[in-house]
Amino acid sequence: MDRKEEKFRQVVAENKASIMRVSGYYAPSAEDRKDIYQEILVNIWKSLDLFRGESKIETWIYRIAINTSLSFAGKQYRRMKLNVNIEDPTIVGKLIDDGDNVFAMERQSQSLQACLNGLGVIDKAIMGLVLDDLSYKEISEIIGLTEPNIRVKIHRIKETLRNQMKGYEND
Repeated sequence: MDRKEEKFRQVVAENKASIMRVSGYYAPSAEDRKDIYQEILVNIWKSLDLFRGESKIETWIYRIAINTSLSFAGKQYRRMKLNVNIEDPTIVGKLIDDGDNVFAMERQSQSLQACLNGLGVIDKAIMGLVLDDLSYKEISEIIGLTEPNIRVKIHRIKETLRNQMKGYEND
C-alpha cells in the first residue's frame, strides 16, 4: 500500500462519522446519502496531496464534505433540506438555546424541521456544523467567513428560529 492510500484510509477512518453526518444532513434518501458519501471520498482522494496543514485535517474534511454536499444538489440549493434527528432532545438546545421553553419546542419538532429547511443554504450549512459541536473558529474556517461574522450569523439564525417557533406555538 502506498503512502497516499495509507493516509487516505487513516483520514477516512478518523472522520467517517463526520462525513456520514454531513452527507445525511443534505440527502433526503438513503441512496442520495450513499452517493454524496462516495463523492466526498472521491474529492478527499483527489485533494489529499493538496492539503497543506494550514488548518486541522478535520476542518479540511468538513469543508470538502459540505462543499461536495452543496454541489451534489446542483442548482437546487434553495430547496435542499437539512435533515436532522429532531427526536434528539439536545438538538433543540443547540439550535434554539431557549431553556425556558424547551419542552414546548420539543413538542413542535416537525415545526423545527420546517423552520430549519426555510433557512438559506449557508445558514443550513452553518447550523449543521453547530449541530456537530464545532467551535466558531472551526466553522469560520470551513465556511470561509470571519469568526465574528459566524458568531453574528449563528446568533441571528437562532433568533430567527426562536421567533419562528413562537409563531408555531401560537397556531
